[in-house]
Amino acid sequence: MSTSSLPSYRALDHSRIPTYSAEPSAYERRLAVNRSRLRPSGEFVKQSKGGGVSIRLTAQENNVSLPVYGCGSSIEGTVELPRTDGVAAVEVKIEGTLRLKEIAEGGTVTHKLCSSRASLWDADRASVPCPTSLRFSLGLPATFTDGKDTYPLPPTHEVHLSGVPGFRATIDYAISAYVYKGKAAALLPVKQNNTVSTPFVYYPRSRPALGLPGPMTITTVYPGVLESADWTCFDTVMAAKSRGVKDIVAKLYIPASRVFCLSEPIPFHLTFASSAVSLAAFLPYVPAPSSYMGARRLTRIQVLRQSSVDVRNTTIAGTKTDIWRVLSIGEGSFRHACDGQEFMSFVGEIAVNPNTRIGGFKAGGLFIKDCIVLSMIPPDPTKSPFSELRTFPANGVFHSFHAGRVSCRFSLL
Repeated sequence: MSTSSLPSYRALDHSRIPTYSAEPSAYERRLAVNRSRLRPSGEFVKQSKGGGVSIRLTAQENNVSLPVYGCGSSIEGTVELPRTDGVAAVEVKIEGTLRLKEIAEGGTVTHKLCSSRASLWDADRASVPCPTSLRFSLGLPATFTDGKDTYPLPPTHEVHLSGVPGFRATIDYAISAYVYKGKAAALLPVKQNNTVSTPFVYYPRSRPALGLPGPMTITTVYPGVLESADWTCFDTVMAAKSRGVKDIVAKLYIPASRVFCLSEPIPFHLTFASSAVSLAAFLPYVPAPSSYMGARRLTRIQVLRQSSVDVRNTTIAGTKTDIWRVLSIGEGSFRHACDGQEFMSFVGEIAVNPNTRIGGFKAGGLFIKDCIVLSMIPPDPTKSPFSELRTFPANGVFHSFHAGRVSCRFSLL
């Protein structure tokens, strides 16, 4: 092939290459940042009761009570043996199990979430003596199947409903190391201490694609804010019961993406609209400012979590056979924003319980679902000029974020 037809190239002028820095200069502005999480450098060590075998897991935070892994993680470490006399084989195994039990209802079901085994050393195949330290790396699967459907591998979780009927659901994972002895060693008068096992925590991680939008602009014109595409509005009606008052329209605004980090408050804007007479009648039920701790919360906005269990995981005559419980995992705080002739507005944030570590998911007959709920519960419904309000404007699931934060994704019902 002739090279005479190839174009010529000029020498690279390094003076024309712009300089870059990790931090913006005085005339620059950072639009977004994606910092990779540093790989933990700590270790978790578990030893068998008799000290005959230890398992050492790497890439852990310092002083953790249990090792923690995320989506697609590899479980890496070493199996350590103080003595290798009479060892015939060494292997390591990871297992994950989903157990569902309905009390006085559908019975019990168990699903194997994952099961992976690796041989680290075998006397029948090895050409060298068993070493005292054996390295391993086992990957976690991304999905599992219950025989009917395929689901993402669920997080470590436990939930129960006391009483009859009731339920208990557990998802747990463990890693075990086994040391098998030969026949001669088995005859020694020593108690077997050749197995070590430890649970580990599995928290799949994700992140919101977008950050929170800027606050809505407050106005004195109905509905009290300048509506924008960054915010979604949900309307509901509080029916009037007394003569002379009209229904009240509640307009709840939340960010349109409906994806948030649980470690960050979820912002919202709430407007009540009706006649001046109706709004005056509603004053005893308006949201109490968070600074007034003595006020009874009649109007609330919460994040509720529904945990349902269905051992049969089916429907009978078109009806689900599940049992469920509902728990509040987040509470909104309010502050007054503005008033108009026929509306009153509030802004606020929903703070999610910091003990909430995982998001919603579905795995076999276990379903964890989250929703935002706006409610107004009169202390005495017979005397209230308005009917009780309990509406579910948005529901969704929560997802863990790589830096220990958690995000939630809400969708329309």
